[in-house]
Amino acid sequence: MTEAKTTTGNRELVLTRLLDAPRDKLFKCWTDAALIKQWFVPAPWTIVHAEVDVRTGGSSVIVMADPDGNEFPNRGVYLEVVENEKIVFTDAYTHDWQPSENPFFTGIITFEDEGGKTRYTARARHWTAENCENHEKMGFHEGWGQCATQLEALAKTL
Repeated sequence: MTEAKTTTGNRELVLTRLLDAPRDKLFKCWTDAALIKQWFVPAPWTIVHAEVDVRTGGSSVIVMADPDGNEFPNRGVYLEVVENEKIVFTDAYTHDWQPSENPFFTGIITFEDEGGKTRYTARARHWTAENCENHEKMGFHEGWGQCATQLEALAKTL
């Protein structure tokens, strides 16, 4: 596993990893609600509900639960979707382009072929430097890294 963990500027966190799975399978894991529930949060957290309309302008609702059962709903909109290549989403809006109460970040996920594997890059661009710093302190690299491992393992079974 080769991995790069970076912070660019004062509002972007980046995780890039070479995953041993084809990008179409990784993309499927990002776009199928049943699959999202299997990898999208670092264990022992879980996804208790996932609804995704993965298309530019489509919305999502993903509800995370901590080990004590406390639920954390996350609503967002897809800004750009290029099959097997790129997914851009944000929590700045909910369904029908309604502004959210507290926008936190925009995610940019890319999948690129590299030597029979997939170069997976996850970028989190935050609205404020404080949000970026808080996300890093919450364990962005560790958590998103664990999720990338879970994503890779699931994609290899498809």
